[in-house]
Amino acid sequence: MTKNLSRRSFIRVSAIAGGGAVFALHLNPAELFAQAPPGFTPPRFDALAFVTIHPDNTFTITSKNPEIGQGVKNMLPQIIADELDVPWASCKIVQADVDQTKYGAQVAGGSTATPTNWDPCRQVGAAVRQMVLGAAAAKLGVPAAQLTTVGDGKVMHAASNRSVTYGEVAADAVKQPVPMLSMVPLKAAKDYRIIGKPMKGVDTAKVVKGEPIYSIDFTLPGMLWAVYQKAPVYGAKVETANLDLIKTLPGVKHAFIVAGASPQNLTGVAPGVAIVADSWYQANQARKQLKVTWASHPTSAQGSETFQAKADEIGKQAPQTSLRKDGDVDKAFAASGAKVVEAAYMYPFISHTPLEPQNCVAHWQGDKIEIWAPSQTPAAGLAIVANTLGIQQSQIKMHLMKVGGGFGRRLTNDYVAETAYIAKQVGVPVKLLWTREDDMGHDMYRPAGYHYLKGAVDGGGKITAWKNHFVTFGVQPDPNAPPSPTPAGYATAANIAGIQFPALFVENFDFGDSKMPLGIPTGALRAPGSHAFSYVFQSFIDELAEAAGKDPVQFRLDLLASQKYPAPERGGDGFDAKRMIDVVKLVAEKSNWSAPRPKGTAVGIGFQYSHRGYFAEVAEVTVSADKKIKVNKVWVVGDIGSEIINPMHAENLVQGGVVEGISHLMQEITFKDGAAVQSNFHQVPLLRLAQTPPVIEAHWVKSNNPPTGLGEPSLPPVLPAITNAIARASGVRVRSLPLSKHGFKWA
Repeated sequence: MTKNLSRRSFIRVSAIAGGGAVFALHLNPAELFAQAPPGFTPPRFDALAFVTIHPDNTFTITSKNPEIGQGVKNMLPQIIADELDVPWASCKIVQADVDQTKYGAQVAGGSTATPTNWDPCRQVGAAVRQMVLGAAAAKLGVPAAQLTTVGDGKVMHAASNRSVTYGEVAADAVKQPVPMLSMVPLKAAKDYRIIGKPMKGVDTAKVVKGEPIYSIDFTLPGMLWAVYQKAPVYGAKVETANLDLIKTLPGVKHAFIVAGASPQNLTGVAPGVAIVADSWYQANQARKQLKVTWASHPTSAQGSETFQAKADEIGKQAPQTSLRKDGDVDKAFAASGAKVVEAAYMYPFISHTPLEPQNCVAHWQGDKIEIWAPSQTPAAGLAIVANTLGIQQSQIKMHLMKVGGGFGRRLTNDYVAETAYIAKQVGVPVKLLWTREDDMGHDMYRPAGYHYLKGAVDGGGKITAWKNHFVTFGVQPDPNAPPSPTPAGYATAANIAGIQFPALFVENFDFGDSKMPLGIPTGALRAPGSHAFSYVFQSFIDELAEAAGKDPVQFRLDLLASQKYPAPERGGDGFDAKRMIDVVKLVAEKSNWSAPRPKGTAVGIGFQYSHRGYFAEVAEVTVSADKKIKVNKVWVVGDIGSEIINPMHAENLVQGGVVEGISHLMQEITFKDGAAVQSNFHQVPLLRLAQTPPVIEAHWVKSNNPPTGLGEPSLPPVLPAITNAIARASGVRVRSLPLSKHGFKWA
């Protein structure tokens, strides 16, 4: 649907040297962020996009959001360019710096870029085009209504066969009345020339040639390099360090202890030792001779074995919190003829494992600091730097760098704060670069989870009861306690909504959770929550289908058709069973679901509603007698609304989501004495090219809904699709990850 924007939303225009013009769209925050996720706080002002029209009839379009590999640097400018009606080949795309008073929210996370920016980007392009038409009408001496544009950057008057380019009238367009954005006519979908067309990434050629465009490549003249040693146990403070020796080592310019913030405060720098040298090699070599004694810390008592034992103990008890309760599950379990299935599922902590480790450049000058950061949430980066240095955000200038993978890790800005702190101490440009071991040992981990499930099906093969006690980590809220400063990473990263499917679709439903204390920092990982829950719930649905003697696809379709209650909690952005039914049916058709397969080969299915996207996936898997796994093919069907803005990037995102999801089946971070055991890719494997499915096939159901994002929703369903296929092919039900726990290995 098209959002009507008020008079408080306006275009700001100015002339540039040589006769061009800059157009900036400024929007009313309440309107711009109407589609933002719950709890999202917009900045005071917002500017969505800039368009610069040059006299030579070329165009510069600024992309405001961080580019982390999801293709947003193409996607947002494509929307603007299409409504502006100019050739994509004539457009140069540039990355915006961080400026929330100018660009509004600049975030890469939650698949929010498309739903938040779809209408405003269309309107800025259409409004600038209308102003160009007005200027062209004055130049040609004809009514604007007689003019047309045909996507080539020209304005045409067909009756006299005369035309002018956008560049020729750009300076005059600045003087045109600013159109009321709610009245700006937008293109019909059938007239799109850029939206919906496959466009290669604006930086793809540079990536292929290995040009230094990523944050890890960035340097400044006179720059020093830093490493930062933190305790294996998160938050432990430094008691002693052999800094006198370190300062004598080759190239070392500075070495100092950082007292750091409280262990229960994620808004500053963790304690540690900084070493700054002429080169990163010298700094890291010096670190190898660093000897630190760390203060005792309570988190050292925590470990993976104790987590599992405690979860098993708590799982037998009543949940601490009821998330949702419908009907009477105990009565349904006791009903005559009910088949009851019980299962305990577990998924481990995992690391984000971006290929580019955390890094940042900062330069402290007087009372100001300039930062070059690969952040997914630069506004949060400004806040943490201001807090760390005790300055105002107005004293910080931050540049957005191209990110070599984020997956949620760069939603937190701890590495930015560390760099800023070190830069202030040394007074010259400094680059902090983490090692891979730093990255895995000091992540904001995806939290482990333990689900104790019980379900029942009746004689007709229908689910009659579903009970789940979810044991995870966090701080159990005390209703009588004052507001707690406990950081969100501890308290909410493992949370789950009680309305999560199959809630509302099972008449007798009981869902509760309990939390264990945790001193290890956790955070969001791509498709937060649902990438783990989908594995559990969709696997258990398969177990119930087997107990009912039903085909897994038909069992799901029957379940989706049996909604018991409306879902007012989700509002207009809620789960639509009909949309999921459509993607399930199509993926079954595309995968030839019912076709016979050779012995040892089977197909499995999973679906998930994630970040407004509806996805169903089928995996064909072969399991050998010695438990070697080969994923032969994955079929993906998604519904992300009425438009696929860039089909090329959409297919890439689907394929990337599937590959990353398969990697999650292989990975685990364990803890001993409060510290991560695994340190590098030899212990935390990524899917290799030879192990990747030869074909990952993407299909779309286009529905009459506003287009939404694609960074997250293709990932979750592949995990249960593969584990369900393994169960059908081998008879082994995978209830805990990684797959290696069950003797499975990759062919």
